[in-house]
Amino acid sequence: MGNRHTTALTLVTILILWEIAGDLDLVASGALPSPSEILVALWRDRGDYWPHILATVRTASIGFVIGNTVAILAAILFVRVPVTERLARGINIAIFALPPIAIVPVLVIALPGEGARLALAAVAVYFPTMTAMTVGLRDIDPRVVDVVRAYGGGEGSVMRWVRLRASLPALLGGLRVAAPNAVLGAILAEFGSGSRFGLGAYLLGSLGRADPARLWGIGLAATAIAGLGYALAALAASRVTEASRAVTIAAGAMPTSGPRLTGPRRVAIFAASLLLPFAVWWALLWISGLSPIIAKTPLGVFEYLFLPPTGASARERLFAALVETLPITVLGMAAGLGVAFLLAVLGSVRPGIVRALMPIALVTQTMPLVALTPLLVLIFGRGVAVTIAITVSVTFFPAYVTLAQGLGMVPKAAFDLVRAYGAEGWKAMRLVALPASLPYVFAAARLAVPRALLGVMIAEWLATGRGLGNLLNQSRGYLDYGMIWSVALVSVLVSVALYQVAVVLERAATRR
Repeated sequence: MGNRHTTALTLVTILILWEIAGDLDLVASGALPSPSEILVALWRDRGDYWPHILATVRTASIGFVIGNTVAILAAILFVRVPVTERLARGINIAIFALPPIAIVPVLVIALPGEGARLALAAVAVYFPTMTAMTVGLRDIDPRVVDVVRAYGGGEGSVMRWVRLRASLPALLGGLRVAAPNAVLGAILAEFGSGSRFGLGAYLLGSLGRADPARLWGIGLAATAIAGLGYALAALAASRVTEASRAVTIAAGAMPTSGPRLTGPRRVAIFAASLLLPFAVWWALLWISGLSPIIAKTPLGVFEYLFLPPTGASARERLFAALVETLPITVLGMAAGLGVAFLLAVLGSVRPGIVRALMPIALVTQTMPLVALTPLLVLIFGRGVAVTIAITVSVTFFPAYVTLAQGLGMVPKAAFDLVRAYGAEGWKAMRLVALPASLPYVFAAARLAVPRALLGVMIAEWLATGRGLGNLLNQSRGYLDYGMIWSVALVSVLVSVALYQVAVVLERAATRR
């Protein structure tokens, strides 16, 4: 009951302060309307919303089902046959790291009808669910596995009776991230696809009206849809987590990546994992039958950057943009993970406060950045600060949900020993909860890496006019498809490199 009172009091306080700031134009010269203004605009435009809401819900729901089905099946395959995860690592990261602002025009051309919107919604949910499911399938008590094997059960029985059941909390934690991602993916696709209905299309048609209340109303409608999906997954996760929480921490951990590879086989698998994304890229373009002027193959990108006389200029612009983007990506990733970590720890100590802040977190996750960025620019300017703010807004949420899920799975009895010696609060968290939830900590880092680069590029595209995001935006305006594909390729390669750094750190930490 105390936590509910804390949540209600925090929410009421936030709404009152927001109302005062909006009515008096205290924030960004009126770019932040008050809640009452937003509600008036929602009521005024209520007749316009339903066709757009239904279109977005339909796209997000179908994409949610498709993306999560593929993610669950992929995670099962990766755990049963670990070598497939090594082979698919480049493809997995590429799917997550591809900038939506770059691929929407290509998807619209390649996929007729609703195909582009459904594809982007499905792609948006695949990686978080796949990552969470993989962690859940592997993070099991080896003693339970020993019991199953002692009764003659093989890997199929272990998967059915142990891994799948143990993975439910992690899976539901991934679905909490996937629900807002599906809505965001649907809106981004609607925004760039020229569709008539959908909240993204409605937002695009409202940008020129100088009506911040309407823009915020559209964003909050998207937040309400995402929040409903998040709430359903969170409710299921809380029930499953409490029902499946272990009594004690496992004495050891199951192997996380299968037998260790050495020699030529390891080199061959590594080479295949690097080449497979390019082979899939080539195959998809061949199947789509798109013009090589628009759809560049890997060879087409190479020719664009190195063969014509303008190649040197293209490489110089690309390198200069990368030098501007890369440092701030690392900084934004650290900031996003830091915010997620603090919120997760605070949530385990003061859950009422974090529950009250969750609506704000959902707003930052699902509010179309085209509507939110003008406010952030007026608050932070057009420098590094606004880039960090946008990067944190798109980075911390999936990392926070993953960390909170890991901390929530720590057995309560595990704290008894350290509490008997007087350890409370942060000390108990450091000695028990963080080591026990280490797989989730690194899963959060792997989720944050590609999104950090995406957040920086979005900030550069919408606000700062610098770096890879700005180069991509300029190239879209000039119809310079060679540079568009080059920027997309570089962004994926950078994400893969940063992801590999996180994997190396995880291996080093788990060996200790």
